[in-house]
Formats: sequence, C-alpha cells, structure tokens
Amino acid sequence: MAVYRRSARPRFILVLLVLTSVTLLTLDERGVAVIDVAKDSVRDAFAPIRSATDTVMAPVGDLIGGIVHYGDLESENGRLRRENEELRGRVMRSEDANRENEALRDQLDLEFVGDIPTVTARVVLRTPSNHELSLVINRGRDHGIADGMPVVTGAGLVGRVTNTSSTTSTVLLLRDRGVAVGVRLASGDVGVAAGAGARNPLRVDGIEPETRVTEGEVVVTSGLQQSLYPPNIPVGVVEEARRERGELQKFVTVEPAVDMDRLSFVSVLQWSPLQ
Repeated sequence: MAVYRRSARPRFILVLLVLTSVTLLTLDERGVAVIDVAKDSVRDAFAPIRSATDTVMAPVGDLIGGIVHYGDLESENGRLRRENEELRGRVMRSEDANRENEALRDQLDLEFVGDIPTVTARVVLRTPSNHELSLVINRGRDHGIADGMPVVTGAGLVGRVTNTSSTTSTVLLLRDRGVAVGVRLASGDVGVAAGAGARNPLRVDGIEPETRVTEGEVVVTSGLQQSLYPPNIPVGVVEEARRERGELQKFVTVEPAVDMDRLSFVSVLQWSPLQ
C-alpha cells in the first residue's frame, strides 16, 4: 500500500523568502550601500518603461487639461477682447477731443478781427448742393447773431450768415457762386473775388493788366465803404495770375484760406456794414 507524502520543497522555499526579506529589511534599515545600489538598479531598469508611458500619456493629459480649461480660456479671451475694444474707443475719443480742442483754440487766434465781438458756434449740418454751398451752426438770434454777419476761423473768411432762427443760423460759404467779396492784393490794388463752385478757386475781377501779382501772395478783404466784410480778413492765396491778350483785366484766381470740408467750429463776427 502506497503512502502519500507531502513534498518539503515548497515549505523550504517559503522559509527562504521570509529570511531573505527580513535580511533585506534589516540591511536597508541600517543603510547598507549594497541595498541602495540594488534600488538604483531597479529604478534604472524600469526608467525606459516609465519614460515611454509618460510619452504616450502626455498628449492624453494635455487634451484632458485643455478640455477642462477650455471654458476658462474662452472667458479670458472674451475679457481681453472687451478690454481691447474699450482701449480703442478711448483712443478714438481722445483723438476726437484733441481735434475739437485744436479747432476751439483756432477760434481764439483771431487777431485780424480787432475788437469786434465774436460768437463761437459748432457746425451741426452741411448742406452742399448744386444750388447753394452752406452749413448750419448751433447759434442764432438768441445768441446775438443776425443775417449778414461775417463768419471766420483762425485761418480766415468762411462766408456770411444768410438766415437765422432763435437757436441756429445758415452760413453761405465763400465758394458759393452767389458770394462776392471785395479784396485787396499785396500791391494795394482792389478787386472783387467771386465764388465759382465747391472745388474751384475764387475768380478775382477788376485787377489792372499791368498790376504785378505773385502766385502765393495773401489776399485779404478790402473793407471799403459799404463792404459786407470788415477789412484785413484773410481770404486766400493767389493760385494763378496771368495777363491775357486783348483782356482789360488780369486773370487772377485765389484758393480760399479755409478748408470748408473740415469745419467743426466757426466764429461769427457781430458786425454789420453800417458800422
């Protein structure tokens, strides 16, 4: 009869592993160098595997992080856009304020008007047409403005008031074909400058053929008796001057001193021809 015997080998291996573990723990506790070397060797052995794992998982982590923080980024971008628009608006408002300040300062530099009282007004409407070149300002009878008063800027003559209400006035511009201004050249000769349309220079009549007229010289209002404008207001500069055969006067044109297309403020002279 066969008798079954359990093998002693598994028990021996178990005892050996337990003793080995106790020995390693004891040596590690005492700081034996060989144990550190063993640890380093194990770390080095697993380093490539860990590096490969990190490389594979990094894009996944970035994607997850991007999804998690997408809302925050979108909100931040929105905030930055709003700030950028606000800053752009501030710059535009600042530039507009600077232009207005410059235009207002221009109304203070009116040395040519002497002691004539003035009323500063803002241009609120332009009404260019084939029939009339005019604009509307935000001052009228309530502010001491009357029909016929001259209108100027620091650069020179703009035109004259042709119609008033209690709070607004219409100004007929110098370039209008219905405007005529008595002018004086640097030579002292006088003539009459007439409007010729929106983009055309003024045509000056009444200048003797022999009169020496230089291109670029300043032309001012003559201020002769019963003139519609006081004297010495700059009208413009001579653009062209020539003597034409058979003509009894010199051909002279004048470019207005004031840029009519860029007016924002003007000054009305409280003056009438009877003064």
